Amino acid sequence: DVLLSNSCIPFLGSAEGLDFRTMLLDEERGRLLIGAKDHIFLLNLVDLNKNVKKIYWPAAKEKVELCKLAGKDAHTECANFIRVLQPYNRTHVYVCGTGAFHPLCGYIELG
Repeated sequence: DVLLSNSCIPFLGSAEGLDFRTMLLDEERGRLLIGAKDHIFLLNLVDLNKNVKKIYWPAAKEKVELCKLAGKDAHTECANFIRVLQPYNRTHVYVCGTGAFHPLCGYIELG
């Protein structure tokens, strides 16, 4: 119904068919951060499809291989699913991902 009313702009996403997991609204800068499978998107709130920034952050290849050897599904479990997007301070966001069952965290500078 929302799409039919032309009252929204859908995010066209990416050709990779990503699995979105978490979001963080940055009203001060007019951005939306979205955590997905192996990616973090930074979107413009006025037009979600304009100037999309994308950070590619996959799990280490050796961790993916260990995950597959443990019997996990390579496409749905052995990736870096971004689970945490948390404001850290005025310039950084704290980010954590599953890292193919070897969690990893870091900071993104929002400059």
